[in-house]
Order: sequence, then structure tokens, then C-alpha cells
Amino acid sequence: MGFASVDFVAFTHARANLSELADQAKAGAEKIITKNGESYVALIGVDRLDYYHRLERARIHLLLIADVKRGLADIAAGRTFEANGALAELQQRRAAAAKSASPAKPAKKRG
Repeated sequence: MGFASVDFVAFTHARANLSELADQAKAGAEKIITKNGESYVALIGVDRLDYYHRLERARIHLLLIADVKRGLADIAAGRTFEANGALAELQQRRAAAAKSASPAKPAKKRG
């Protein structure tokens, strides 16, 4: 679904016509409110917002299922590590990366 030019409303116009825009959003319209010529916020009905949130939760659940399937495939293929050993290795990598990323301190001048 794309947006038409009538779906874009300047912030000052939206402020002056909020009741009308809210009625349109309640009826199913989606309005993009612009500020200084840039998209700023969207005005949508609460039912549609709820629908979008339910879609996002379903998407997250599908991603988690895919992660579980990959994990089970790793276990079946023997690609596993002992948790404490894996954490220790990650900590060593982070420490080494932090050490190489920190700039050398200049020598102190003696007066």
C-alpha cells in the first residue's frame, strides 16, 4: 500500500484540523504528518495500530521458531559448545578488542 499526496499533512495544518484528521484515521485513513517538509509522525486508528502490533508479535514468534529450528539442526550436526567455555571465549575476545581499540596514553611530563 502506497501513500498519496493527500495522505501527507503539514504539522500546522494537522494542529488546526486534528478532529477532522482523527475522524479520517478512525475511518481507516493513515495520515503522515510532516514537519519542516520531512515525514515526522503518523496518525492511524487505534484498531489499525493494534493490528500492526499483533503482526509484529507474530513476526517475532516466527523468527524465534526459525532460531529454534537452526539450534536443533546445530545440535543434530554436533555444532555445540559448552556454555561456560563459550562465554569465557567471548569475554576474551571483547577484552582483546577493547585493548586494541583504546588509544595509547601519552607519557606524563615531569616538571
